[in-house]
Formats: sequence, structure tokens, C-alpha cells
Amino acid sequence: MKRRELITLLGGAAAWPLAARAQLRPTIGYLDIGSFEKRRNIVADVQRGLSEIGYIEGKNLTIEYRWASEDSLHRLPDLARDLLGRQVAVIIALQTPSALAAKGATKSIPIVFETAVNPVEAGLVASLNRPGGNLTGITSLVVEVAAKRLELLHELRPSAALFAYLLNPLLAPPFNEAEMRELQTAAQKLGLRLLIVNSGTPNEFDAAFATTASSGAAGLIVSGAQFFSDNADRLVALAAQHGVPTVYGRRDLTLAGGLMSYGTDFSGLFRQVGVYTGRILNGEKPADLTVQQVTKLQLAINLKTAKSLGLAFPTALLVRADEVIE
Repeated sequence: MKRRELITLLGGAAAWPLAARAQLRPTIGYLDIGSFEKRRNIVADVQRGLSEIGYIEGKNLTIEYRWASEDSLHRLPDLARDLLGRQVAVIIALQTPSALAAKGATKSIPIVFETAVNPVEAGLVASLNRPGGNLTGITSLVVEVAAKRLELLHELRPSAALFAYLLNPLLAPPFNEAEMRELQTAAQKLGLRLLIVNSGTPNEFDAAFATTASSGAAGLIVSGAQFFSDNADRLVALAAQHGVPTVYGRRDLTLAGGLMSYGTDFSGLFRQVGVYTGRILNGEKPADLTVQQVTKLQLAINLKTAKSLGLAFPTALLVRADEVIE
């Protein structure tokens, strides 16, 4: 092959089909809130999905990770633009603020998001079946089952009239507003009062539990936001210290010693994020991939914690549990 022909061939690599370019060890961006240390299991689930499509980090795939702490969400747009400078083939954007920042940074690079709010209402996609544009992703049922968590706590303590709800006011308004609306509607139907307590950072957890305990609330519903799962050990320890029966939105908090949880199977959700990313690397377009909603829900109960709180779960509640920890 002549030198000029070789140069022309290499120079035209940028125009090759995406599936062909994938063989050149593509780089993808990973944009999230928190830290690698706290979200290690989530990263592993995403990597598991990627591996099912044939992509393994360090072998035939490079991943550029970018993290924003809960109190520095304003950095997300800059982090998204930084990923563009790395010439990433796809951006994985976990949690709604990350997805919105990624969308604001590019209209051409494919984005696979994970969100707990309606992605149409949040302005991420035109519709679930036909996303259009350069975004698609996976949604969970965190908001939709918030009311169920209150119902479960009420079933455990049926004579109580007041329960508390812990949220992070620093999170994206669409999530907080939707979850609060679900809980307030459920409380009204059940004839209950709902005390709202805020924790924007882990340093505010102590005050939130002290307020809950002193208010006489019979139990606490912790928001299903990932922020609280990232701080599972601290939350569980405070619930035990103050003797507050607490229900969570994620199973890992029950495994850490929490009383009860009800929510989405997040392991399967993040695996699907990886699967979608791999499919896009193989040439599929985000506009053609329907936004999926993970509908598998898990009820986990920790009997050891219940015993320490002097509580007994009704048999009707125990038989509905997907997992009982003794």
C-alpha cells in the first residue's frame, strides 16, 4: 500500500461506522453525584451490563469518571463539558441533575441516563417510546412508591397519627416535589400528619433524627434519593440511637441494619444502563431505544432491628416480604 493511501485510510477513521470504531477501544464518560467509594456497587452493576455486550473496562473500553458532591451540583455542567473534551463516544449520566447537565452540554453525543422522575416532565426526552434526540435511559419507581412506604410504616404502627419524612432540600426540585406530593396525598387519605425534616448534608443527620424523636413521630420515612443510600451506615446508626422506626427506599439500607425498605431493584436498573450503553457503542441510536422503567420492587424486613426497637411485624406484612433478615 502506498504511503498516501495509508494516510488517507487512517485520516478517514473518524468517518467509519460507530460499530467499526468501537474496535479502537472507545472511551465513554460517567457523570454522577457522590463518589466512587460510596457508589462502588453501582459502578460494578453498570460494568456488568457493559460486559454482557462485550465491553470490559481496561480491556476494550476506557471510562472517564466525573463526580460532583451533593453540595456542589453547580459543577455538573463543567464536568459534562470536560467529558466532551475527552472525545467520549457515550455519556452515562446517573441521577437527574447529571442527566440535565449532560443534555445541556451536547446535542450530538449519545447520553444514557438514570432518573427517578418522569423523564418527559423533566425535559430529558420527548416521549418514553420515542425518545428522539440523543438521550435514552432507565427510570425507577422511587417516587411512585413513596406513598407505599408510608402505608407500610402505618401498618406496623396503626395507632400512630404522626410520622416524619426526611428529605434533602438540595436535590433537584422535580424529585423532591414529586415525592413529597405522593406522601402528602397518602397521609391525607390515611388521616395522618406528616412532619418534614431536612438534611442537605450528612452533618445535618443528627439534628434531623433529634427533631423526629422529640416531635413524638411514630416513625420516619427516608426519601428514596440515592444521597441517603450513600450514607446508609450513618442513618441506620442514628435510627437505632434515637429508637426511631424507619423505612427506606432502598434495600441496601435494610442490609446495613435498617428496619424496613421498599423500592426498586436498583441492581437490575444500573445493569440495564450498562446494557444500553453497550448497544449504543455497537451502533444503535438513543432515539430508537425506548426509555425503560424498572418495575421490579423489593420489600425487605430486618427482624433483628425490629426486636431491638421492641416491635413485632404483623404476619400479613411478613408474608409479603421478598426478604426477611433474621
